[in-house]
Amino acid sequence: MQTAQLTAVDLPEKGLGTAARTVLFMALFFFFWISLNPFVDLTGAAVLDPSAGVSNRLNQLISLGLSGSILLFGMLHTLRNTILQPRALLIPLFSWFLFVSLLSNYPMLGIKGVVLAILMTVNASFYLLLPVSERHFAKMLAFGTLAALALSYYGIVFNPAISIHQASELREPMNAGLWRGHFPHKNSAAAAMVVATFFGLFVMSVWSRFLGAVIVVLAVFFLLQTGGKTSSAMLPATIIVAWTFERFRFLRIPIAVGGIALFNLLAVGSAVIKPFGEFLTQLGIDATFTNRADIWRFAFSAISDNPILGHGFKAFWQTEELVYSGGTIETWAVAAANGHNSYLDIALTTGIPGLVLTLIWVLFLPLRDISRMGPEEQHSPLTRLYTRIWLYTLFNAGLESLFYEGGNMLWFTFMLALYGFRFQASARTIHSRGGRQPRGNAGF
Repeated sequence: MQTAQLTAVDLPEKGLGTAARTVLFMALFFFFWISLNPFVDLTGAAVLDPSAGVSNRLNQLISLGLSGSILLFGMLHTLRNTILQPRALLIPLFSWFLFVSLLSNYPMLGIKGVVLAILMTVNASFYLLLPVSERHFAKMLAFGTLAALALSYYGIVFNPAISIHQASELREPMNAGLWRGHFPHKNSAAAAMVVATFFGLFVMSVWSRFLGAVIVVLAVFFLLQTGGKTSSAMLPATIIVAWTFERFRFLRIPIAVGGIALFNLLAVGSAVIKPFGEFLTQLGIDATFTNRADIWRFAFSAISDNPILGHGFKAFWQTEELVYSGGTIETWAVAAANGHNSYLDIALTTGIPGLVLTLIWVLFLPLRDISRMGPEEQHSPLTRLYTRIWLYTLFNAGLESLFYEGGNMLWFTFMLALYGFRFQASARTIHSRGGRQPRGNAGF
């Protein structure tokens, strides 16, 4: 890494200017946070919309255009060697995903999924090189987050029929009355509001206390209206856990590794191990997590059928072979959209080797990077932001399938945290004419 060899004032002269960097940064931010098709109608009209195919093609074209622009910027940047790092891990990881997909019943699904996952990773590996300073980064986050919040509140006030879940929705009418804004589901809206709160806290620390506080208040209020109990509980819990993680080095591995293991034991373990589940029930603990237990039992059974190769990347849930297998007589879980557990889904589709490689990337390498940071970087607002996003996503992954999900805002933001840790680990403070400048933070 050459991060420490540059100063912040040098970067605008390396390739794109500040204005162009800002435009590219915001374009990709809005692509994930707002999308080209906000306010999806869930009552059935959208399904019958003949323009749906055109919208998908447009989405693909925009995605490829943004990815190409980011890649071109990265290739012209002094730190272009950061692309797809660490390659010693990511090349075997994606190669394995491709290998198991070619052996599956739906190889094209896996190939498309791998290509999209690589594109997302390339984007994330260069994205943090766009800001020219920590303050510039905070300003862009503030503007983008406020725009996304404003759009969601606009929908609630002026078009509640497609911003608030309705009883007429085909899939989950029980969500009627819960806010989702311009997001497709209350759970995705809740996750977005948690991340928006983290952004607001960062903006308060780095740039504007007032605008940061506005973001926090708007995001937290919206979160409470989504009915997302898990995210609502995890927001304060993550802030507390991240504070503990930052200050007590000896607790970092127990918090990250032990926390994920314990969370999955309580959730998936209670569903798969019947005596353990009954024991938790006797203690008054409901570990079913909104009836996900049936899905987890079914997924665990499918993993045992092919624990090494899995069933192929993106080649299990919602496939014709599964949905029309007649298995609904035994369990409704065959019709589930996903496994509602990222770790379980990766083991299910890419086998135990795929899960191990994933855990090395998303869990153990960040722990190593954090341990390599200098004292100033470990306690900086940027590292605090990355840590909150990282911990929240790791624990939320125990209830939602989001790893390697193309177009998923939370997965992309999570990868930014992973690359943020890498930049911070190679950073050191450099003194410039304008005073002390923390170098390496977020790549700028």
